[in-house]
Amino acid sequence: MYLWIILGLVVLFLLWLVATYNSLVTLKNRTDEAASDIDVQTKRRYDLIPNLVETVKGVAKQEQTVFIKVTEARTAAMSAQGMADKAQKENMLSETLKSLFAVSENYPDLKSSQNYLQLQTELTDTEDKIQASRRFYNANVRDFNIKIEVFPTSIFAGMLGYAKREFFEAAGAEKEPVKVEF
Repeated sequence: MYLWIILGLVVLFLLWLVATYNSLVTLKNRTDEAASDIDVQTKRRYDLIPNLVETVKGVAKQEQTVFIKVTEARTAAMSAQGMADKAQKENMLSETLKSLFAVSENYPDLKSSQNYLQLQTELTDTEDKIQASRRFYNANVRDFNIKIEVFPTSIFAGMLGYAKREFFEAAGAEKEPVKVEF
């Protein structure tokens, strides 16, 4: 009689262990997928930037320092390692792109160029998709981190080698209020 009770408890424990393991694997894979979504969208942005720079260069030849900064920021972002480094370098790239768009405001011919307008629209759309990918990633990281930190899962998560993931966070400058000047 006691043997059946003990056997039943062992089976229940094993079922719980399998379910916990499977949920950890599911959350880990969702988090990896979300990080990959960020990479896909940033790759699209990296591909658009040279076209945008070349279009602006054709009209605004004297703005060489802006082009150099955008190119350097793009290269740095492409070589980023880890989520914190990637977030920092992506934020730097966003800042340099803002300066590129600011330069374009000084050139009416550029603002009326169909190629420039299309590239600007595509880049804006890509930026929106990057933001959505970052939110998706952070939601999955939150769920994953909660799962590996709650008791009793935390005991098994540590034994299985699961560790907390980093959130994708905005840089200090992006957290500050936007200045609007007329």
